[in-house]
Amino acid sequence: MAEATAGERTQEGQGKLQAGLKRRHMTMISLGGIIGAGLFVGTGPILNQAGPATILTYLLTGTLLILIMRMLGEMAVARPSVGSFSDYSRIALGNWAGFAIGWLYWYFWAIVVGFEAVVAAGILGQYIPGIPPWVMAFILVLLLTATNLYSVGSYGEFEFWFAGIKVVAILIFIGLAALFVIGLWPGGGVGVSNLYDEGGFFPNGPLAMFSGVATVIFAFVGAEIVTIAAAESDEPGRNVARATNAVIYRVLIFYVISVFFVACIVPWDTGFTDDVLKSPFTLAFGEIGIPYAPLFMNLVVLTAVLSVLNSSLYTTSRMLFALTRHNDAPGFLTKTTRRGVPIWAILAGTIFAYVSVGIFYFFPEEVFTWLINASGAIALFVYLLIAISQLVMRRRLERDNPEALQIKMWFYPWLTYLSIFGIVLVLGAMFFIEGLRPQIIASLISLGVIMVAYLLRRAFGPPQRDPAAVISEETTAHGEAARNN
Repeated sequence: MAEATAGERTQEGQGKLQAGLKRRHMTMISLGGIIGAGLFVGTGPILNQAGPATILTYLLTGTLLILIMRMLGEMAVARPSVGSFSDYSRIALGNWAGFAIGWLYWYFWAIVVGFEAVVAAGILGQYIPGIPPWVMAFILVLLLTATNLYSVGSYGEFEFWFAGIKVVAILIFIGLAALFVIGLWPGGGVGVSNLYDEGGFFPNGPLAMFSGVATVIFAFVGAEIVTIAAAESDEPGRNVARATNAVIYRVLIFYVISVFFVACIVPWDTGFTDDVLKSPFTLAFGEIGIPYAPLFMNLVVLTAVLSVLNSSLYTTSRMLFALTRHNDAPGFLTKTTRRGVPIWAILAGTIFAYVSVGIFYFFPEEVFTWLINASGAIALFVYLLIAISQLVMRRRLERDNPEALQIKMWFYPWLTYLSIFGIVLVLGAMFFIEGLRPQIIASLISLGVIMVAYLLRRAFGPPQRDPAAVISEETTAHGEAARNN
């Protein structure tokens, strides 16, 4: 465990987060946050749908993420905040938007906690027989909850190593695959014929590549966590600027290039599933001749799952903490430990995890469908509000505080408009894709519940605080913590 630094130690119950994340933590959070288990196990079914054009699917989706991260970087550098885009939506569009995006994002990651715990338990169950999967999932949630409760530094340390393993695995794959494709590896020299044989680059038509966009975008969710974590780092502005500027090459290397080599090595019509053992990455390692490829990929996917589980617990607690600062959640959730950790906010984020474990025990076959549909298109709603918020906030910053715009969205406002159009298009397409329709419907119901909750909160709850004042208080508190660190 990482030892608490002087900057992390504070009086218990002060309700202040501490600057306990170092530059190396932020670097790996920004690197690893973009690599989820979806890349390793979710690419196969998309390849079956779109063929080699899956490369363009990842490129289009990655471009959308790059634009969203640039917008988020612009706002986060101008006004670092633990609530990040929840606070920016609140400033730009009103309290309803901050309430909605904050609770939706909390709900999304709370669901992910349970989902990733179940996936990790399934992988470990292959090597640790005799322990029921639901017990394993329960133990994993407890262990990573303890890590997050100890200190923000321990979260950063675990994420540093989890992310490091994912990054190294991807780079090893790209290096070996490149040698194999061009013939510099024994048994290699396959070239790029798999990209145009067996039906061509668009075996199911050009439109098929768009069918996977809604699925791929969920694999990218997590890149924005760095803008939340920045509020607890030594140099929030610089760390966000570095992370958002570097997201371009991370998308290209970790996703587009790796998927390119997968498509070169493994025929698109192989018949992939979401099973790790039939992942295109596992099959590609096997083609290259790497011994124990299934075991290696299982370990990599397990690391990715634990990384997401770790970050999910962190993200839910910080978003809930931010909501509480605006009187949008019970006040006791701001209670922190001596190391500046929001203990009750973290524990609240595990609620859905334990619900999921219970469902896994009673209905093991239905748990995955339930969890996926429950989160559905929520991430797209969040990205949509981020884009609309940047559209409004940029105009205000240019008018009132232009020197704060150290990072600017490219070709504003046209690329912002294009991003909004793209997200709306994907949301609309989900209604016409049979496999995704339950997700968009479930997500719209979730959005409706959140908006009803906001109306009740506005009618019967305490007055909401001025968002600019809250961010100003957080900035002052962060500066004091950073100086003491």
